[in-house]
Amino acid sequence: MFPSPTRRTAAVVVLASLAVLPAVPAHAAAQTCFSVNGMADAACTPGAFNSDVAQGTIGSTICVSGWTATVRPSSSYTTRLKNEQKIAYGEADIPNTGLEEDHLVPLELGGAPADPANLWPEPRAGWIPSGETAGDKDTEENRLKRQVCAGSLTLAEARTQILTDWTR
Repeated sequence: MFPSPTRRTAAVVVLASLAVLPAVPAHAAAQTCFSVNGMADAACTPGAFNSDVAQGTIGSTICVSGWTATVRPSSSYTTRLKNEQKIAYGEADIPNTGLEEDHLVPLELGGAPADPANLWPEPRAGWIPSGETAGDKDTEENRLKRQVCAGSLTLAEARTQILTDWTR
């Protein structure tokens, strides 16, 4: 039996409306993480700490010039991770040079060097329409590290500032 003319018309209207929907880029459907104004998505990138760094060890770790180079993960590791994470963050169309695989809790404040929970693809200047960028965060990280090493801010306070809203 054939469907009634009313049902056929409704089916044609539904199909015609689907044909005019804009195409969704393949990577957009995979986006599960969202950064807002330079802040990583806390559900995707909650941050993680290096267990070797505590208030009592800053004199032999983060406050030693060159210490971060001793714990920084290889670029081959961070590039592979960036290529995975930029899809989740909806940044598949941004070339790797437009992103910094950044430590949410920076190495300068005792962030976990290779934990994916502490790394995310942060846009560099010029690759997002507005908001804070990787360079802005680097400046804030260095300011907080100087304060921690000078004793005017505790390590815990600096980490809290980074995790709650480093853009203020």
